[in-house]
Amino acid sequence: MTGRPVTVGRATGPAGLLLVAAAAAWVWMVTRWGGMAPMPGTMGLGLPAFLAVWTLMTAAMMLPATAPVAALYARTITVRRGPRMVVFTIAYLLVWAAAGLPAYGLAVGLGRAADLPAVAGTAVAAAVFAVNGVYQLTPLKDRCLARCRSPIGLMLRYASYPGSARDLRAGVHHGGFCLGCCWSLMVLLAAFGAMNLWAMAALTAVITAEKLAPVGHLVARVVGVTSIALAAAVFWVPALAPGLTGGGTAGM
Repeated sequence: MTGRPVTVGRATGPAGLLLVAAAAAWVWMVTRWGGMAPMPGTMGLGLPAFLAVWTLMTAAMMLPATAPVAALYARTITVRRGPRMVVFTIAYLLVWAAAGLPAYGLAVGLGRAADLPAVAGTAVAAAVFAVNGVYQLTPLKDRCLARCRSPIGLMLRYASYPGSARDLRAGVHHGGFCLGCCWSLMVLLAAFGAMNLWAMAALTAVITAEKLAPVGHLVARVVGVTSIALAAAVFWVPALAPGLTGGGTAGM
């Protein structure tokens, strides 16, 4: 309501479990994919396996910035807090799991672009950077980010949800705003390479700063301008987008 980001200061136990879940997802990715070069497209995975990896990846990247909102929501629950927070978290992740379907289609298409001549891959990479850069500066991005940064109004809405489906609806609703806020940042992984852990760590830091830092709105705009600059720079330095230009890890 005040425009200030919610903080982690008084996070409850169930919200702290989100951080544990995120850490576990990071450990799995580092042990499973650490040391591998950025991979184009779907990483050779079929749809079910891709969705599983995608969901784990989004859990690792999104849950740290979502923990403060979960802590705030947990304070509205008076009975069976733990199980209900599990439902909230699963519902939130289901939104990102569903987003894995178009992400898979995009990955298939961009994986084919990686097999094209280098200039074509570079042009696609420039388009990916430009899409993110433009979206970062749009009113829709601002609206979704504002809801993630100051969710008191959402808590009032969630408190009005009747029945046993309240936690499910709240998790899906908040997941939708989070998806609206961060989808274009996730698309950048197509340029940096699937399971590029350095890129994932950097984007996680950006997402967390956008949602929790006092200057989060400024961070979003700086990232947008930087992404537009990368759309031009990638023509001179194709290694900036190793996932589409075959630049390998040197580009990171």
